[in-house]
Amino acid sequence: MRSIQAVLFDLDGTLANTLTSIASFGNEALAACGLPAIETDAYRYLVGNGRDTLVRRMLKTLGQPEDGDLFRRVCAVYDDAYAAEPLRLVTVYPHIGQLLDGLKNRGIPCAVLSNKPDDMTRAVVNGLFPRDTFAVVRGQLDGIPKKPAPDAVFSILDTLGVEPAHCLYVGDTKVDMQTGKNAGAVTAGVLWGFRDEDELRANGADYIVGDALELLKIADA
Repeated sequence: MRSIQAVLFDLDGTLANTLTSIASFGNEALAACGLPAIETDAYRYLVGNGRDTLVRRMLKTLGQPEDGDLFRRVCAVYDDAYAAEPLRLVTVYPHIGQLLDGLKNRGIPCAVLSNKPDDMTRAVVNGLFPRDTFAVVRGQLDGIPKKPAPDAVFSILDTLGVEPAHCLYVGDTKVDMQTGKNAGAVTAGVLWGFRDEDELRANGADYIVGDALELLKIADA
């Protein structure tokens, strides 16, 4: 029996390069509220904990109140823009398609877990990949704690019938490494995403990979 029996992926910065996309929606929302844009690269450190935290960090960056009417207005514009065009400026990272095909050929089910709202997560995943690529696709749902809480990981793995110790959790930020560790999964931090190797190692990455196909070697180990 394989040691790795399922692979659970983060979405933003792991499967899909959404940095320019998120910055575009964020800056559109800021402009609609009379606020200046934030440079795209700065969004690397604003994302990762869901939309509410993203918007609060955006407002803090601009020296604005992080709650109240302005927060609600920015969120509303952001959500409307995202819902209208979820694939705006989104691309799949190199070799992800080959990786997913390789895992499928090995009989290893894959799933997606994001702190992005569930409907937005599904819209992006369904727009980028064939519908049968992932056994489970899950975003943020009311009543379920966001990553790095392990609750959603446990729910997904229960659906797959896989114990956490046999799951490879793949992500690009400290939130992902903490999530995997909190769930008792094997963790792999990717270097093509939004954060750097030091952050991934400091938060418990069991593996560091620079190319998606390296994950097949971990799955085969």
